[in-house]
Amino acid sequence: MTDQIYLFIFGLILLIKGGDWFVDGATAIARKFHLPELLIGATVVSIGTTLPEVMVSAQGALAGSSGIAYGNAIGSIICNTSLIAAISITVKPGKVDKKTLYLPVIFFAIASVFYALNAYINGHFSIITGITLLLMFIVYMTFSVLSMKKGNTLTGEEIESKEKEENNEEKSENIFKSILILVLGAAVIAVGADLLVTNGTKIAEYLGVPDTVIALTFVALGTSLPELVTAITSLAKGHGLLSLGNIIGANLFNLILVSAIATIILPFDVPAGTLIGGVASSLVIDIPVMFAVMGIMIIPALIKGKLARWQGIALLAIYAGFCTLQFVL
Repeated sequence: MTDQIYLFIFGLILLIKGGDWFVDGATAIARKFHLPELLIGATVVSIGTTLPEVMVSAQGALAGSSGIAYGNAIGSIICNTSLIAAISITVKPGKVDKKTLYLPVIFFAIASVFYALNAYINGHFSIITGITLLLMFIVYMTFSVLSMKKGNTLTGEEIESKEKEENNEEKSENIFKSILILVLGAAVIAVGADLLVTNGTKIAEYLGVPDTVIALTFVALGTSLPELVTAITSLAKGHGLLSLGNIIGANLFNLILVSAIATIILPFDVPAGTLIGGVASSLVIDIPVMFAVMGIMIIPALIKGKLARWQGIALLAIYAGFCTLQFVL
């Protein structure tokens, strides 16, 4: 059992480092081809920080552990919102640009309602469900790229200034090095995900804890560490709100990319786990909490155009209660 714990921790470390390398490599490549920074953050960074969840859920599906695949997606959304975003909001609340939130929020609302209806009505995630979610991902990326390019038209002077800045940066950057870092990061994430799923499942079996609970807490926290690193880095550089867009994007990708890939690999039923009133606890607790924390974070921001410290404190309290409840039930 000691070996499994060490390997589980080692897997988490690999996920963190691999995610860091992946984001660095992807960002360097995007900058090399003169893509707008906002576009990079909304697409490359969000996908990069979500890659651990993709790998873990895919590995879980391949291993036949639907609880890991299902719990990790929902758990990561709850963790991203009520822990990571909550820290940013509590430390540095402030104004937000409502216009930049509309697209990801609308798509998240559509995807989450579709996901929830599928769970409550069908109780099963089929290949058709996975393909539908994947199509949502493609549509969202298309809209995102078009809107970002439209909203980031630079003047001649800005282009010249930007090119000079990028040329100076590019002198020390090599495209092949960036690709190598990108590939290496993906490979390290794959290894870390395998260690995390394999040993997390063994630890859960040894302790008699359902793998869904492990996925909703420890695994979800582990795979959300890249978002945490991004949030802390943004705060340190005085751009606390930068992580908000990344987290909303990552939450959306957890539903339309992570869940889609896992479902296409291995369709599964909603894990029964612990029953509450004869109903699976994930339907009574996990999905409602997911909607609640996103609502607390997003609705006031869309109405008032700013985030308040009370939201961060409330979200942190919910996360503490959620984790406690998972192990009490």
